[in-house]
This record gives sequence, C-alpha cells and structure tokens, in this order.
Amino acid sequence: MTTKKLDDKDMNLLAHMEELRKRIIIVLVSFVIAVVAAFLYAPQMYNLLAKDAEGQLTVLGPTDLLWVYFVISGVLALGVTMPVIGLQIWQFTKPALSSEERKATLGYIPAIALLFAAGISFGYFVLFPMLFAFMKEMTQGQVIAMFTAERYFTFMLNLTLPFGLLFEMPVIVLFLTRLGIINPLRLAKARKLAYFCLVVLSISITPPDLVSDVLVTVPLLILYEVSITLSKIAYKKKMRLTAEL
Repeated sequence: MTTKKLDDKDMNLLAHMEELRKRIIIVLVSFVIAVVAAFLYAPQMYNLLAKDAEGQLTVLGPTDLLWVYFVISGVLALGVTMPVIGLQIWQFTKPALSSEERKATLGYIPAIALLFAAGISFGYFVLFPMLFAFMKEMTQGQVIAMFTAERYFTFMLNLTLPFGLLFEMPVIVLFLTRLGIINPLRLAKARKLAYFCLVVLSISITPPDLVSDVLVTVPLLILYEVSITLSKIAYKKKMRLTAEL
C-alpha cells in the first residue's frame, strides 16, 4: 500500500517534470528563433540606438560589434518571447486552476508583453538619455569623449533590461494572488523588507551615482505599491467567489 502511494507520487512528480521540460524547450526554441530573426535587423537597430552617441562610438576588436549585435538581438528576442513565456507558465499551472481562474489569468499574457515593453521604454526614453547627457556634460572641457560600442550598449542594457523585467511585478503578484500563494496582507507586512531589497537591487543594477539610484528606486517602490493594490482587488474577488461557492 505504501509502495503504491510512493510510486504514484513518483509518477506524478515525473509527469510534472516532463511537462516542465516540455514548456522550457518551447520557450528556448522560440527564443532562439526570435534571436535569429532579430539578428537580421541588428545593424538597423544599432544605428537607431547609437544616435545619442553622435558618431563617438568606437570598437577595440573585430568581435565587439558582433557582441553588440547579439545583445540587441537578444533583447528584441526576449520581448517577442515574453508572451510565449507567459503562455507556457499558464499552460503548466492550468490544471491547478479553476475554470474562473483560467479565464482570468489567461488575460495576463498580453499584460506581460506590454509591461516588458513599458519597462524597456522607461529605461531607454527616460533614464538612459538623462544619465548619458549628464556623463557627456561632465567630460566637456576636460577630456575628449570616445565611447566603445561595447560599453555604450552595456550601459544601455543595464538601464533598460532590468526595468523590462521588474515592470512585470504587478502581473506576477496578481498571478500568485490568484493561485493563493501570496495575499495583500503578506505583501503589506513585507513592505519594509521589500523596500530594502528593491533599494539594494536598484543600487546593484545602476552605475555608482546617487541620481541613477534614485531614478531607479522610486519607480520600483511605486510598482510595489501598485502590486499591493492590485493584489487587494484580486484577493477580494477571489474571496467573494469562494464565498459564493
């Protein structure tokens, strides 16, 4: 009897692991295809993204530009793959969801792509120009500013990609609230710890200056508060539906 139960558990675990493996493979294949497709347009994107440097970019080796092309392609591919990632997560967790929860969480998938694009846009159109202009102004009259393509795009990547990922916070919180893993009460109690972690994270992903730290930290704290508010709404709805059943 015990052996049978253990065998059933092992079989269920193997089934879940196989399903998870399948979902990961789908995501990886989609990402690779997207990278290859995006790489075809990497030179055009390079010219567009390098306009703020005003012809000041240089390369130190033959592979530098190739690396930059791959970085650009990777970010574009990640944006394209975001809905696929959301769909695969939904497919993996679907058996544990009720019919109402399946319908509600399926609507989060477009939000994943939109929030990622919003985060990237905030980093690129708001934060990056301000900091880059600030740094160029510091060099005027002191040194001749020449930027390597690798460092220029690494700097841009550090200021944009983290926002694309961190802007997913509200939809992740909504999804976990729907699953019953978290609730707004826990989020509110963890506010001080969350604030501390977000501040540390902000400092670690930004250049070592106060301006960039503040510009990154404040939006993240606002995102956390928005996440708590959305979690409250989802939690109340979940409790109401549970009471009706």
